Amino acid sequence: MSKELKTNAMRMLDKLKIPYDYQTYECENFEDGVQVAKLLGQSPDITFKTLVTVGKSAKYYVFVLPVNLEMDLKKCAKAVGEKSLDTIHVKDIQNVTGYIRGGCSPIGMKKPFRTVIHESAKDLESIIVSGGRIGLQLKLTPDNLIKACSGEFADIAAN
Repeated sequence: MSKELKTNAMRMLDKLKIPYDYQTYECENFEDGVQVAKLLGQSPDITFKTLVTVGKSAKYYVFVLPVNLEMDLKKCAKAVGEKSLDTIHVKDIQNVTGYIRGGCSPIGMKKPFRTVIHESAKDLESIIVSGGRIGLQLKLTPDNLIKACSGEFADIAAN
């Protein structure tokens, strides 16, 4: 991939010498993660979305979970030691992360934020996350994702 087409996420993985594969797709508008997984013939169980929250402490937290699951804000708050969390407003995503809605990667954000990945990822050979722009997906091992974003595993999904 040419240098100008690389995203912050890809540059971070390259810098850390973490292997990854990428896949691109054509998309004019934002598609939810389940639609992207279908479009690419991927299982929604290995295709993960990135959600950003803010705690009562005003600290930001990143949660990564399969596209077919919903996050449980109480479980997420407990995982990061906050009393409560709110998802950030769509209009604030780029300002906080450097990425846009639908292209938010847990890797290579403007600042490092505490990142929690759904525990189901531990059992997977590889997972797929946004590559840092709409139309780009990255595939890597869960352990390499943990390394790339200094993440941790926890049960963060609603039952």
